[in-house]
Amino acid sequence: MKQNQDFSINVRGHLLSFRRPWIMGILNVTSDSFYAGCRADGDDEIVARIRAIRDEGADCIDIGACSTRPGAEPVEADVELRRLLNAIVLVRREWPDAVISVDTFRATVARRCVEAGADIINDIAGGKLDDEMFDTVAELRVPYILTHMRGTPATMSQMTQYGDVVADVISELAYSIRELRRRGVCDIIVDPGFGFAKDVEQNYRLLASLDEICKIGLPVLVGISRKSMIWRPLDIKPADALPGTIALDSFALLHGASILRVHDVAAAVQARDVLIKLKTGN
Repeated sequence: MKQNQDFSINVRGHLLSFRRPWIMGILNVTSDSFYAGCRADGDDEIVARIRAIRDEGADCIDIGACSTRPGAEPVEADVELRRLLNAIVLVRREWPDAVISVDTFRATVARRCVEAGADIINDIAGGKLDDEMFDTVAELRVPYILTHMRGTPATMSQMTQYGDVVADVISELAYSIRELRRRGVCDIIVDPGFGFAKDVEQNYRLLASLDEICKIGLPVLVGISRKSMIWRPLDIKPADALPGTIALDSFALLHGASILRVHDVAAAVQARDVLIKLKTGN
């Protein structure tokens, strides 16, 4: 297992380290996310999902209320915000000290969620779908997950033309990092955007070159859980893609990932912990 750099982020005045990689559990308060196992509709289902994520050992919970699967059309901002605020209240009630990430590309939604208790903004659009996002992050002074994407969820599948996918993704991320730094944003996490404007082969090329992405010098989030890059080549369904997910998540940890964003928290925690044991002998 590659030695993780001692990255840390400031969450509400507390420095949190990635020396032991984080497992981020997914909570989707939607009815149309691509994998049914992470959806929760109604307070009872949301609470049950929160408790499962907590009890299985997640380091962070990522709440999404607007599906960003390829081809998806976004819900209205007021609907997204209402769902997110309700989920944040429920998380804080069930798990007061949880680190909460909100998955949104809208600056106004991000602001309201941080004011309500969210800790991290996870922007799958990397600021490209809302010109106010970078300034909002700078003003809120919260950690920001910068994802590489082109187009929108509805159009990104047609925007996979790269000269060299690894070099182009790194270059485009580097430009956004400079813009964030120029605004004074300190805590940036990089997400290469697996499945966002990349085809299956490009996703594998990007993952195989994760060492190069880690050379950016920021913590790297890998979100490949049950995605089509796993189940399409194997001709299976997302529900059957846990073994492939764990294999690729383990590869990501071995090559420097600081965060795994997953549907199956217990399996990811086990994979991480045995790899740490293999590395340390303890």
